[in-house]
Amino acid sequence: MDLLNTLVDKGLRRELPTRDEALAVLASSDDDVLDVVAAAGKVRRHWFGRRVKLNYLVNLKSGLCPEDCSYCSQRLGSKAEILKYSWLKPDQASQAAAAGLAGGAKRVCLVASGRGPSDRDVDRVSDTIKAIKDQHENVEVCACLGLLSDGQAERLREAGADAYNHNLNTSEGTYGDITTTHTYADRVDTVQKAHAAGLSACSGLIAGMGESDEDLVDVVYALRELDPDSVPVNFLIPFEGTPLAKEWNLTPQRCLRILAMVRFVCPDAEVRIAGGREVHLRTMQPLALNLANSIFLGDYLTSEGQAGKADLEMIADAGFEVEGAGEVTLPEHRATAGAGCGAHADSGCGSHEGGGCGSHEGGGCGSHAGGGVCGSAPVEVPAEARTDLVAVRRRGAGTDLAPNA
Repeated sequence: MDLLNTLVDKGLRRELPTRDEALAVLASSDDDVLDVVAAAGKVRRHWFGRRVKLNYLVNLKSGLCPEDCSYCSQRLGSKAEILKYSWLKPDQASQAAAAGLAGGAKRVCLVASGRGPSDRDVDRVSDTIKAIKDQHENVEVCACLGLLSDGQAERLREAGADAYNHNLNTSEGTYGDITTTHTYADRVDTVQKAHAAGLSACSGLIAGMGESDEDLVDVVYALRELDPDSVPVNFLIPFEGTPLAKEWNLTPQRCLRILAMVRFVCPDAEVRIAGGREVHLRTMQPLALNLANSIFLGDYLTSEGQAGKADLEMIADAGFEVEGAGEVTLPEHRATAGAGCGAHADSGCGSHEGGGCGSHEGGGCGSHAGGGVCGSAPVEVPAEARTDLVAVRRRGAGTDLAPNA
C-alpha cells in the first residue's frame, strides 16, 4: 500500500504526515489492520528496538475531585464506587512504589486527584519523591497532580521529579463538551510549565468517548506541537456512575489503528498504552506492542489491570523484552537534546504545524484514561460491550491488600 510505505519513510525521517494521511490510517479497514500494524511497527522498531518500558502508578489521593471531567470516576458528582482516601504518607507511597519496581517498572507515576496542587501539596509530593529515591536511587519519578501554578514545576524538579504528566485528552474544539471547570488552554499551559522547568513532559489523549477521526487527529497534532517525550494513549473505561458510562465505542481493531496513527505522527516519542488496554484491546494486546514501546504494569488509579505476571509473559511471548533500568528510553537525538519529541524544525514529534506520563483512567484533574468527546459522530460499536472487564480497584495503595504488580 503506497500510503503505508510513505508513512514508514516519513516516520524514519521524523517527518510529519499530512492530516489526510493520518485520517486515512484511522479510516483503513479491518482487513488492512495487520498491514497498518506492520508498517507502524517498522517505525517503532527503528527508534526503540524491541524494548518495552514498564511504568507503575501510585494513586496518592483518590476521589473527591472538584473538577467535572465527564470520563473520570473521581469527578465531582461521580457515583462510581471507587476507593476514596486522602494523601498517602511518604513511606506508604514508597512502599507501594516498591511493588511495581520489583515487578520490573523503571518509572513510578505519582498521581493525585484534584484541580491542582497547593504549595503544601507540592511539599507532600516532594517528601514522597525523596522517600522513593532514597530507597531506589535510579528510579524515574513522574508527577501528575493537575494544573500547575507558577513555580511549582521548578519545585518538583528540585525535589527530584524527572517528569510531569498532564494530558490534553481531546481536541481543543470539543474540550468544552467533556469538561467545564477548566479549559484546554489551562492544560496546554501546564505542559508548557513542565517543559520550561526542565521536566520531561508527558501528555497524551483519551479515545473512545464518541469522538470523530478529525478530533483524534487534531489532538495528536496538537501533542506533536507541544513536543512531549511521552504520549500515553488511554482508552475510555466507561465507569458506571459517570456521564460516559454507556460510551462503548471501541473495537480492538480501532484501538490498533489509533495507536498506529499516533506512532506515525510521533515517531520517536515514547508511546504508552495506558488505561483501558485490557478492556478494549483484550486478546490483541500483544499486537499493540508493535506500535507502543511503553505500558503500565498492574493496576491503574481506580480500576484493576491485568495481572503483572501476565503483562511480563505477554511481552516475552510477543518477542519483546523489558527495558532495563540502565537503558535510555528515548533515541539519542532526543535524550541528549532534552527537548522532547523532536523539538525543532525537521525534528521529531513536535516540530511542525499541528502538532503530552499519563494515562490514567478515572484520575484526578483530567489527565487520565478514559476520555474522548461527548456527542461527536459515532464510530464503530462492538457487537457486545465487555462490561465484565471493568473492575474497580480494591487492592494496593489506600488499602490493606497487596498491590497487583
